Amino acid sequence: MLAHAASGCRALVPTLDFPAMDPRATHMARSSLVVMGAFLAAKVVGLLRERAIAHAFGASGEYDAYIAAFRIPDLLFTLIAGGALVSAFLPVFAGALATAGRERAWHAASGITNLAFSATAVLAASAAAAAPWLVSHVIAPGFAAPQQALTVSLMRIILVATVVFSVSGVHMGVLNAFQHFLLPAVAPVVYNAGILAGALWLAPRHGIMGLAYGVVLGAALHLAVKVPGLVRYGFTWAPVFGLRDPDVRQVLQLMWPRVLAMGAVQAVFLVNTRLASALAAGSLSALNYAWVLAQLPQTLLGTAVGTVAFPTLAEHAALGRADQLRRTAVGTLRVLLAFSLPATVALWVLGGAAIEVLLRTGRFDAQAGAATLTALRMFALGLTGHVMLEVVARVYYAQKDTLTPLYVGTAAMALNIALALALVRTHGHAGLALANSVAVTQEVLMGLWILGRRHGGFGGGELLGVLVRGVAASAVMALAMSAVLAQLPEVSGSPLTAGLARLAAGAAVGAAAYVAAAAIVGLTDVRRGVLLAVRALRR
Repeated sequence: MLAHAASGCRALVPTLDFPAMDPRATHMARSSLVVMGAFLAAKVVGLLRERAIAHAFGASGEYDAYIAAFRIPDLLFTLIAGGALVSAFLPVFAGALATAGRERAWHAASGITNLAFSATAVLAASAAAAAPWLVSHVIAPGFAAPQQALTVSLMRIILVATVVFSVSGVHMGVLNAFQHFLLPAVAPVVYNAGILAGALWLAPRHGIMGLAYGVVLGAALHLAVKVPGLVRYGFTWAPVFGLRDPDVRQVLQLMWPRVLAMGAVQAVFLVNTRLASALAAGSLSALNYAWVLAQLPQTLLGTAVGTVAFPTLAEHAALGRADQLRRTAVGTLRVLLAFSLPATVALWVLGGAAIEVLLRTGRFDAQAGAATLTALRMFALGLTGHVMLEVVARVYYAQKDTLTPLYVGTAAMALNIALALALVRTHGHAGLALANSVAVTQEVLMGLWILGRRHGGFGGGELLGVLVRGVAASAVMALAMSAVLAQLPEVSGSPLTAGLARLAAGAAVGAAAYVAAAAIVGLTDVRRGVLLAVRALRR
């Protein structure tokens, strides 16, 4: 969440009961659409932010320093107060609400908040003091000395935002436990707005440091926007750590495997940054721009549904409803698979046009665009894996199993690092993106295989059928889009004008071709997902 390079925060319907259209399915669909809309707004602001950054800094050495400066702050946030904490905290907090009442739940929330804040503050201060050594020996040894000094200065500012996020992350889990998704989903919007303000108004005066000031502003807004929701649900804070509180102790017990698993993910980011620092200037910037663009469908198709489905999955698990847990998860995965495959094709075919529209301005030239497109296409190959992982992982967390995702994730990250070391030699920064795609796909397949062994099947045949039909429909979509783009006349003017024309034509033809092909091959999940979404909107 902290790094704007990965901000955002993941879409249609988390249930298999499409024909019945039961009230729970409609409620989850409506919540998913609310979250998806908020995340879309966050992505729109984020893309405006990226355009402003591209205009001011392009794919340059100073922007490379800015991206590198996030590595340690991101690591601290992830390990202490990010997804690891929320994944462990939400089921425990929801259980306390249901069985022991709000007073006990708020006591546990206070203890976790205070622990997260204190630990983050101490480690952030230590990282700030050790920043010169960390940059020169761990993060970016390939940078020249002035670039390393700039990275150190940026990191020390961004660490302030990390401390703010340590509180904000816990409060996101609190609101989600109350089935309140709007304000947590709006939080990334205001966070991106803070960085956008830094790019537009602070960067002209303070240079790249203005972006770091914008990060701190965005973090403060990210926390403040959730305050009305906390007040609504009667949040009370107590100056306690709660180390003897059984709920706090259970959160810490559940959290540590997730900490290690997410630490492995951050290790990959560190390795990628270190390897990219030795490549040509702008390589890390291009990799980051590509990652931001690839995250748009990933967030809308994965994070939104995963966020909404998690409390329901946790409820099914807590009440021993194994069949409903499996049906909800498999139904979600079917819809996500049916929509992520065409999104992958769209990224591959229309990625160049998207880059022209969103990034080709100011210092971001054609060379930077070509480098970004190469990495974007490699990230696109892993889009389906990233989207489905959002739900697969939450199935385990809903059952309070944080060890299995640790083992699977660690193996995947080891594969990622090994592939990155090999592919960076032959494919440069694009090899780093390809390594990520291969590893996340392997992680999802392994996670599904284990779930199948435990549950006596986990929709493997259903998902395979969706995959085969989806690939066939996506192939038709790719051919149709490529044919139309080849016939488009050259559009004179700026890259923005030409890119918009290609995007509009390609998207319209591609969507129509995929829907038609899906109907022909019997991919009913597309129609069912759309119908349930329409029903949710009507309500």
